[in-house]
Amino acid sequence: MKKTYLMIFLMMMLVMVGAGCSSDETEMKAQAGGKVELTVSAAVSLQDALNDIKKSFEKENANVEVHYNFGASGALQQQISQGAPVDLFFSAAEDKFDKLVEEDLIEEKNGIDLVGNDLVLVVPKDSKKEIRSLEDLTKAAKISIGTPESVPAGQYAKQTLENMNLFKEMEDRLVYAKDVRQVLTYVETGNVDAGLVYKTDALNSSKVEIIAAAQAGLHDSIIYPVGMINNLEHSKEAKLFYDYLQTEASMKIFEKYGFKNLK
Repeated sequence: MKKTYLMIFLMMMLVMVGAGCSSDETEMKAQAGGKVELTVSAAVSLQDALNDIKKSFEKENANVEVHYNFGASGALQQQISQGAPVDLFFSAAEDKFDKLVEEDLIEEKNGIDLVGNDLVLVVPKDSKKEIRSLEDLTKAAKISIGTPESVPAGQYAKQTLENMNLFKEMEDRLVYAKDVRQVLTYVETGNVDAGLVYKTDALNSSKVEIIAAAQAGLHDSIIYPVGMINNLEHSKEAKLFYDYLQTEASMKIFEKYGFKNLK
């Protein structure tokens, strides 16, 4: 009888051990087959180029999935400062990026000024306002720019108007937008007579006409820095994407959408 009980006990132990091994193997397989997810907070003006880069990157790196959080650089910077879980920050302005460096959230060695842009004046395609230059903005009843405090394009637009001695005269006619894409929409729909946007956004719209570019010296240089946030959970994969953004293939995509190569 004792032998029978002993044999039953040993069989049960073997079944339990086997089940444990099976469970461990299943878990290991699940982990091996799982994807690492990266979150990239980026200026909305980068949306089209970054979506193309994401496709090519994920084809070459099947174990990594990139998720974007697009918005105004100032708002994104504040989110990161307040602890938002982000792996990389791609800003449309140096000052927003530098703020995170000052807060020890990004190390200088883990960042690079990658691309540049131009600020341009756009009007609706069928405009009858005869706005043919920046000086002609005085003919507009409404002009849209991004909110200067949070939208770099709006900051550059305000600088341009101030340096042309037009800001005070035009201030009551300004329609502020949450980001550069909203400015573009206001112009496309005819809700405003003109807008100041990035050249890259204007080039992708068939509903607006580019009238003029703001000359160098009217505003700060438009530089887009990108960097990795400190203390990443997936630092290896973040570095992989950070490096990929700097490859020749990625730079060609940026240039296709009108960005300047600053490398």
